[in-house]
Amino acid sequence: MVDSFKRLGRTLYHVKQHRKIFWFLVAYFFYIDGVDTIFTMATAIGKDLGIETTMLMLVLLMVQLIAFPCSILYGWLAQKTSNRLAILVGIIIYLFICLDALRLKSLADFWVLAILVGTSQGGLQALSRSYFGQLIPKDSSSEFFGFYNILGKFSAILGPVIVGFVTQLTNKSTVGAASLSILFLIGLIIFLMLPRLTQETSD
Repeated sequence: MVDSFKRLGRTLYHVKQHRKIFWFLVAYFFYIDGVDTIFTMATAIGKDLGIETTMLMLVLLMVQLIAFPCSILYGWLAQKTSNRLAILVGIIIYLFICLDALRLKSLADFWVLAILVGTSQGGLQALSRSYFGQLIPKDSSSEFFGFYNILGKFSAILGPVIVGFVTQLTNKSTVGAASLSILFLIGLIIFLMLPRLTQETSD
């Protein structure tokens, strides 16, 4: 156990030495927290809208079915442009999903947002990992990916707290869902700043 913590501390030190890696992980922490929170809290939001459990299960199943082909589509977009642009597209779509949650009133509205989640969930996760792989030193990939995986396990921490607080404050789960836009906005801003941070490092 002690050795594991020592290795983790050593990896964190190495991460902080690479500013682009460090700031990408900060951005990733925020937006992936939003991604995981939306998926885990979808059932609660659906029930608040009066959607039956069977229908909710069907919607969540459809999200998973849509996610696979759309992940391939994201991979194609990344090949035609760049991983960076494809990730930006995914974050922006999620930002739209959060804001559009404010108008959630019916099953049809819920279906539309669920389909949008399905289009970007798998692609954003896969491309984030691929982009991270491009940033890290090749001779230390296992060490850095180990840290990346640990960070992923701590996702959906801030999101539920924010949603819970805002929902309790407003008594509306849709407003709580919309509040997740904060996480995507922070992640988006930091991700957009990555080239500038790299330039500062090289100077």
